[in-house]
Amino acid sequence: MNSRGDLNTEQQNPNSRGIDSLSMEDIILTINREDESVASAVNKVIPAIKGAVEFTVNSLRAGGRVFYIGAGTSGRLGVLDASEIPPTYSAPPDLFIGLIAGGDEALRRSIEGAEDRPGNAAQDLIPYGINEKDTLVGISCSGAAAYVVAALDHAREKGAKTVYLVTNPEPYSMTKVDVVIHADTGPEIVTGSTRMKAGTATKMILNMISTTTMIKLGKVYGNLMVDLMAVNDKLVDRGTRIIAQLTGLGYDQARESLLAAEKSVKTAVVMETLQCTLPEARAELEKAGGFLHRIIDSGV
Repeated sequence: MNSRGDLNTEQQNPNSRGIDSLSMEDIILTINREDESVASAVNKVIPAIKGAVEFTVNSLRAGGRVFYIGAGTSGRLGVLDASEIPPTYSAPPDLFIGLIAGGDEALRRSIEGAEDRPGNAAQDLIPYGINEKDTLVGISCSGAAAYVVAALDHAREKGAKTVYLVTNPEPYSMTKVDVVIHADTGPEIVTGSTRMKAGTATKMILNMISTTTMIKLGKVYGNLMVDLMAVNDKLVDRGTRIIAQLTGLGYDQARESLLAAEKSVKTAVVMETLQCTLPEARAELEKAGGFLHRIIDSGV
């Protein structure tokens, strides 16, 4: 691609050319109509997303990690998705790692030019010792962030699997990677404002990657969040209700069971189902690879 101006996300959207003269309600309706196209754009790249998930699942099963790295909105979305994995799935904080150009300060305010400093990518990754067990997802709506391209190159040199997530038909700057996810979200309501449709598509795709990965690792039973980290009142309540649903216990008894299992929903369910001790329940879960259905559905 010869010019950034050729990117779809840099084109003027014909559906919003006169948006500055619309009423408040019509502006909102116009934005909403455009947002309706995002799911369709994501649907078209499901095969590529599946390819990325195969890498992330294999990485975590092998004791590796998943890295998200980006700049600006893309970086913030990666950090957001990674940060939500531990409380949702009781996962160690180093399974999904989110990095943003400019460091954590860039989460709250724009660090001008951070995306244009490719040398910083390796500096940010070196402390983590990225290796052949890992998968790195480089996120750049335009594919023009030199920081992200350099991160992908560094990860590939270290033997990691690499995924390039962009929201244009092709990245502005291409590099050798294992999978390219190119969800073409088209021109934005405000020309070039990729925090809008492109950002929405990015979050949807990251949701798919992380959620599917966790499901395939046994973190969900049915569609229940059985591996949540009960660190606050809301999650203690949710965990209690899940235990009650799966075991038939009353709410108060289920809460006592959760506390007896050191706030582990899965462990509490196994203890009640098998009428066993905490250590015995943990041993059963370890034998089952963490998959609750292998225990309670088989009647072990």
